[in-house]
Amino acid sequence: MILGMSIATFTLLHVLLSVVGIAAGLIMMERFLRNRVLGLSNTIFLVATILTSASGFLFPSKGIFTPAQTLGVISLVVLAVAALALYFGNLIGAWRWIYVVSAVLALYFNVFVAAVQSFQKVGRLRMLAPTQTEPPFVITQAAVLGFFLILAVIALRRFRPPTL
Repeated sequence: MILGMSIATFTLLHVLLSVVGIAAGLIMMERFLRNRVLGLSNTIFLVATILTSASGFLFPSKGIFTPAQTLGVISLVVLAVAALALYFGNLIGAWRWIYVVSAVLALYFNVFVAAVQSFQKVGRLRMLAPTQTEPPFVITQAAVLGFFLILAVIALRRFRPPTL
């Protein structure tokens, strides 16, 4: 039991938070690219992604610090920087690019984990890359990384929120 839920129920909640975070993050990304006001989707992205990263620590482990937990710590630090840039820096000056980079990085981490989990849990993908060192897995992760690098560069150039 985790927080009074079965592991299956908690896993479902964790996955739903992740999917909500990714969906809201993609809306946020569209707003970066079109230089639009971030709006509610941005807050949903931050909250869902923070909850996803934090809830990952509640899964049972065998007393060892796992790579997933390491990524969770890194993600939470990146999200803290994003929140600082947004809520205290108000996206003014350097806080703008700090927010864009940290938000895109947090979204990338969420999508990275989704790809890893897909290759672990989806039968046909698992057959393509059972050890996650095979070319289909490596190509997928390289494509995801390249996609987010390109999006980050474009977002940095286009997103210019109004200053007060």
